Amino acid sequence: MASLNKVILIGHLTADPELKQTQSGIAVTSFSIGVTRRFARNGEQPTSDFINIVAWRQQAEFVTKYFHKGNAICIVGSLQTRNYVDQQGNKRYVTEVVADEISFVEKKSDAPGAHQYEPTGETTPAFSNDAANAAPNFEEVADDDDLPF
Repeated sequence: MASLNKVILIGHLTADPELKQTQSGIAVTSFSIGVTRRFARNGEQPTSDFINIVAWRQQAEFVTKYFHKGNAICIVGSLQTRNYVDQQGNKRYVTEVVADEISFVEKKSDAPGAHQYEPTGETTPAFSNDAANAAPNFEEVADDDDLPF
């Protein structure tokens, strides 16, 4: 039987992600996002889960450059469990999502604190496709009996 390990999350960053480098020079960042549960117990406020995320290489550079605390973010990745021995000799387990895809959920102007960050001088090319927004030009069929199926 085939296996599937895929996680899709939409939440808000709990802190600014910080870019680090491994000893071999690979970019990496670890951060967490708060994800509000859809349902709450009777009369209670919904609760949130705080999910640990790790991003590598270009994904790490992207998230640290364009995302800040409070921004909505979409993560697609896989769940990973690893272990290590701490300084006291205790075995510790860590469960985290390894990000394969990271994307925006909201427009920059809608993001909390959008006014706090100065632009870097880089611009995103504008895209305008008037033909895509126009109504489709379909041929009208006069008689359904002439259809070949």
